[in-house]
Amino acid sequence: MRVYLDQLGCRLNYSENDTLAGRLHSAGHRIVRTPEEAQVIVLNTCAVTTQAASKSRQTARQLHKINPSARIAVTGCYATLQPQDAASLPGVALVANNDEKEMLHALLEPWSADLDDPDDVTRLQPDGTPFAADPWGRTRAFIKVQDGCNNKCTFCIVTIARGDSRSRTLYDVVDEVKRLAEEGYCEAVLTGVHLGAYGRDLPGALRSDLKELTAAILAETEIPRLRLSSLEPWELANGFFDLWQQWPDRLCPHLHLPLQAGTERQLRRMARRCTPDSFRALVEEARAAIPDLIITTDLIVGFPGESDADFEEGLRFVEEMRFAHAHIFPFSAREGTAAARFGHQIPKTVKKERSRRLHELIERTGRIERQRFVGSTRPVLFEGKGQIVDDQPEMLLWSGHTDNYLQVLVHAPAEMNLHNCLLPIRLDQLHGDTLLGSGERVLDIGY
Repeated sequence: MRVYLDQLGCRLNYSENDTLAGRLHSAGHRIVRTPEEAQVIVLNTCAVTTQAASKSRQTARQLHKINPSARIAVTGCYATLQPQDAASLPGVALVANNDEKEMLHALLEPWSADLDDPDDVTRLQPDGTPFAADPWGRTRAFIKVQDGCNNKCTFCIVTIARGDSRSRTLYDVVDEVKRLAEEGYCEAVLTGVHLGAYGRDLPGALRSDLKELTAAILAETEIPRLRLSSLEPWELANGFFDLWQQWPDRLCPHLHLPLQAGTERQLRRMARRCTPDSFRALVEEARAAIPDLIITTDLIVGFPGESDADFEEGLRFVEEMRFAHAHIFPFSAREGTAAARFGHQIPKTVKKERSRRLHELIERTGRIERQRFVGSTRPVLFEGKGQIVDDQPEMLLWSGHTDNYLQVLVHAPAEMNLHNCLLPIRLDQLHGDTLLGSGERVLDIGY
């Protein structure tokens, strides 16, 4: 079958789709790059906010409109929380909840009997195995090491959608990263719903933690770069930041620490297990231990009961933290969460204005954080295809990210292929949110 994979929401959904793509490819199916090419479309949905659920429905309808003959399989958090609504969407032939997601490749297999790909024979090697996957695929592999969450944040529907925390074994994760490094991936990103809780649910001798897992991957694999995705600002093992001193060239100096609110009163109402003081101490410890660290975050605007004074206090704390980027979410009351029942809900107009001010602040602190790297040289991993700009086909514009997750653009001659190249790049100037770079190594590549 020809299968197109799409997703919304968190990096965990990207990781799950990467895993599904590998399983489908191993079974002889073809992963296509556009929905128009597909016989089967898989949509991994999100429901973290009401807007995310609405976007999931809208995306499913758009995919059906683009390709009315394709069968659509819907999975993910929206499909788990509202399966009947998902099943009623046009073109949807299968709804798989999160508990069934690991078996989704098997659930799709019966469709192959009447959805044969006539090009199958051209894609098989003499021994009957498929050829390698798309050479323009991802250079960063998202590794799902943990799912579910035992926290009870009052705004969050994810605990209901994904259940309690459960982890893969350290040995299983290390083996996967070894394989990906052998396949040529330059970066692995560890993902989970509550990544900091990794390993604590495992029994007996298998019990572990994120520090031990990270150290094992760096010691036992050849992956050039390892990145950690979102980490709740608590439950990190003692000496966690020492890992960056042991592996400064491979463990990426970027932390995404969801704050959500900048006042102790709001954090208590959210049932968050941190305070502004504890968050500040964690950030100070991290910055002292990790040179050139970039910190990003998540913030909720207009949580029930957020007064003008709360907002102004939180704004000052966010400015103090110097975040380089933030995902800013106007509070969305989700049925089934405690916060949906709270009094003193904030009007949409107030949330919109507060969101605007918070975005402006983050743009300012982000610009300051990026500007301090102008003139330095950092390793950049390039991804995708070079783009023609200004009708000059002899030079292509390539995009990549530094180890501390700053976006970089570089020009290179059209005959050079920078995809999946990890190169030292001088960061010459800041243009908006993007750094423009150059590097002697770029001109030396003989691709």
